[in-house]
Amino acid sequence: MQTPVEVEFQDMVSSPAVQDMLAEHVKKLEQLFGRITACRIVVKGPGKRHKSGGLYEINIRLALPDGREVDIGRTPKEDERHSDLPFAINDAFKRAGRQLQDSSRRMEGMVKSHEGQPIGTVVRLDASGEFGFLRSNDGEEIYFHRNSVLDGAFSELAIGSRVVFADEIGEKGPQATTVKLLGKHGLRV
Repeated sequence: MQTPVEVEFQDMVSSPAVQDMLAEHVKKLEQLFGRITACRIVVKGPGKRHKSGGLYEINIRLALPDGREVDIGRTPKEDERHSDLPFAINDAFKRAGRQLQDSSRRMEGMVKSHEGQPIGTVVRLDASGEFGFLRSNDGEEIYFHRNSVLDGAFSELAIGSRVVFADEIGEKGPQATTVKLLGKHGLRV
């Protein structure tokens, strides 16, 4: 860590046991993610607050490279277990560890990216009103049946309508299993 850990106690007196517990948790976080640049911890005593009286509140702010931060500030107000200081500290540092791990994965580019559904354009509709064809963005022509059009919107389709779809390979080639008409201007589903 580039700067010393800052610990502040509000509405309570610090004790060596609590200081040691906090130092041990910070040490574990540094082992998990060695690039923490700063750490600030605020321990608020139970006080006599109307809504959260009797509960400890632990706030942790970790500074990471590239200006990123992990900020744990919300203490569950309904959870009576937070009236026990060691529990409140352990719970806050567990949440900090999970957020630190998520932030670390994002920084390393290890986050799943989900492709959006493909978008296509209706190019032909059968005169009987039972099926049609759409063209995907890559130029492939895909068959669809009226039953695969969601929300009973087959009658609203026209040549040139923009749709999102899910497809699979059928007996005679690609076919759309679900087709949904895009909203106004083709921007919303």
